[in-house]
Amino acid sequence: MSENVQSAPASEKPDAIQEIVEIVKTVVYALLIALVLRVLFFQPFTIPSASMEPNLLEGDYIIVSKYSYGYSRHSIPFSPPLFQGRIMAREPSRGDIVVFKLPRDGRTDYIKRLIGMPGDRIEIRGGQIILNGEPIPREAMSPGIIDTGYGFTREVMRYRETMPDGRTYVTYDLGPDGEMDNKGPFLVPEGHYFFMGDHRDNSLDSRAPAEIGVGYVPADHLVGKAQVILLSWERAASLFKPWTWVTEARPGRFFNILQ
Repeated sequence: MSENVQSAPASEKPDAIQEIVEIVKTVVYALLIALVLRVLFFQPFTIPSASMEPNLLEGDYIIVSKYSYGYSRHSIPFSPPLFQGRIMAREPSRGDIVVFKLPRDGRTDYIKRLIGMPGDRIEIRGGQIILNGEPIPREAMSPGIIDTGYGFTREVMRYRETMPDGRTYVTYDLGPDGEMDNKGPFLVPEGHYFFMGDHRDNSLDSRAPAEIGVGYVPADHLVGKAQVILLSWERAASLFKPWTWVTEARPGRFFNILQ
């Protein structure tokens, strides 16, 4: 006795195809919305190094506002050469923490603090910044402790630095005679900016020439302004060890507004 094999009515097949089409459309719309938000408004970044300690730590997950300085081709993923310069350009403020593309390759994301504006003359003497002939005030604080890796720590000098507009932040310095503590003078070209890391002896920045460091950063290389630490984890956290998402979290750094 043979068995009858039942097949789906023909009317059900178009319904299944239509359902697949709707799913694909939903995914495409979601991706387009995410792309628009990423290009026009906010982009997340993870801090990979200690060059911005003590204000940004390795493992911090930050949000950068893309609209703060207007838009360039570097606002778009992969920096396509669609146009030159900046659209809706706004001048950054001295002291901003800025994400920018490394000038020598136009691809690598860097994050540093904006120290020099176009036309500024900058010198570094004994670790202190001299801006247009005037030392930027810095107040010595109690020493800090940094993790040098492999279970070792060392003491580091801390300073509260104050910009001419009154903005203040804390920097690290291992001493007044480091390789980067006596540099310049630098004259920042028009249309460019001068950046430094907050960990002054652990940052390859505008104090080093563009061939090996950062050099002067063109205005169209600015990506956005770092606004907030959204989340943060210790170095031992791993994507493949879900329990470390909790055990290695630094909740005291969650939702910290950056200065």
